[in-house]
Amino acid sequence: MERVEKLAEQIFEDYKDYGVDRKEIVEKLRKLLIEFRVPENEALRTIRNYIIREYGAPATIRREKITKIEEIKEPNKWVTVKAKAIQLWESSSPSIAQVGLIGDETGYIRFLVWTKAKKPPVEEGKSYIFRNVVVDDFGGVLRLNVTKISEIEEIDEDIKVKPPEDVSEEVEVVGALVAIQQNSGLIQRCGVEGCNRVIKMGKCPEHGKTKPNDDLRIKGVLDDGYRTYEVIINEEGVKALTDIDLEKAKKIAEETLDRNAVLIELKKMLLGKYLRVVGTATPRYLIARHVELFRPDIRKEIEKVRTLLEEV
Repeated sequence: MERVEKLAEQIFEDYKDYGVDRKEIVEKLRKLLIEFRVPENEALRTIRNYIIREYGAPATIRREKITKIEEIKEPNKWVTVKAKAIQLWESSSPSIAQVGLIGDETGYIRFLVWTKAKKPPVEEGKSYIFRNVVVDDFGGVLRLNVTKISEIEEIDEDIKVKPPEDVSEEVEVVGALVAIQQNSGLIQRCGVEGCNRVIKMGKCPEHGKTKPNDDLRIKGVLDDGYRTYEVIINEEGVKALTDIDLEKAKKIAEETLDRNAVLIELKKMLLGKYLRVVGTATPRYLIARHVELFRPDIRKEIEKVRTLLEEV
């Protein structure tokens, strides 16, 4: 009976837009396969012909292959994905209309929509079918590209996504800090209890104008030679690297009459430096729990090279 249910589900998915009754399909298949012992292929053909005749469905149905996110393993592949829009981010380029994160029950993946594609905007929390999107590799991270020949179709389905804790992992990364982003340094957060969002242009995205709280952080890009990580370093980490804490950052801003002076100072001190970061890697960020300047033991490194040469 389990096989009957699976076959009936396949037929129902093909013809559900034509008003077919799933229970009717199950019952007819059960009679053909179990009572009359009709061969499976013949039974399926009989049911399809019945639906075409009684419901006016077309003789051929396009069945698209939906790729699960966990199945996306390599770039330069064209796929169709059914997923929910989890998070949207600000585009860093006028050539990119949207960038964000989508997910299904198997995992998460980044996506971007090129401006020239002229596609309708994706909204957070809604589910879509992304047809004919191409996978590429950006900084060692796979992502989906929506181009002119792609399609984005909103669907009336609440896709269950894999819990975030299932796709995060504890990692240790050693790499060069190659960029520090603008929303770093002495920043302001929304003062509404439980919000803590970063204030932009004097307003919280959720609560508008509020009494802000100062904070100190670094949002940067760490390159380990194989891939890049968007790293977030909190006040404690900034102090460990630079000896600048929140109070010292406020003092720098007061003395220069420029809050941006803190960011300038952090860039002078840290850009190009190698860091050892231990933290949690999520689909988008590496959130630092412990961070320090990386100072390699030259003798040990030389010994490693000697050992490798001897093995060769």
